[in-house]
Amino acid sequence: MKNITLQVEGMSCQHCVNSIEGALKDIGAKGKVDLKNNSVDVSFDENRIKIELIKETIVDQGYDVV
Repeated sequence: MKNITLQVEGMSCQHCVNSIEGALKDIGAKGKVDLKNNSVDVSFDENRIKIELIKETIVDQGYDVV
């Protein structure tokens, strides 16, 4: 399993947390949102999931990965 931390802008509430964590789960990754630090810790199998897909999944939810 690979672990990365992404800086994400636009998150402010529990809905944001549920949206991002749920979307990451749908693609087979595990996400943990940290609203205070505007970050998302992601664990994933790098043989099955590319970092680009993770970023795209977050952007598709309406947030900006910086």
